[in-house]
Amino acid sequence: MKILKGTKLNSILNGTCPVCQKESMYLKGNPYRLASTLKMKERCGNCNTKYKIEPSFFYGAMYVSYPVGLSFATPTFLLSYLFFDLSLITTYVIIVFVMVISLPIILRVSRNIWINFFMNYRKTSIDRG
Repeated sequence: MKILKGTKLNSILNGTCPVCQKESMYLKGNPYRLASTLKMKERCGNCNTKYKIEPSFFYGAMYVSYPVGLSFATPTFLLSYLFFDLSLITTYVIIVFVMVISLPIILRVSRNIWINFFMNYRKTSIDRG
């Protein structure tokens, strides 16, 4: 993923600090550790960026989670209903299953997108070498 270094897409997909992209924002790397899915570090250990800009900052990520969830549900619908020609009820059950299974990823990606709206990557002298 060195090609994406310095882009918002890199920070969004990897969950790294949006400013330096050197360290994960989350305490645990695995989003499926449900007790710590959304537990974040207070600050970046590398550039000291504060992740929670203000109290309740990440409530805005709820608005982002809707289109992110649609990006999981739409291909599921297309595959199950149109490609595999399953019934609407079966397709609905499959979509619900996929959404439940992918919820930790949707939550993290939504937070990553939200924070990247407000912070930009800053190339440091260490990165230029």
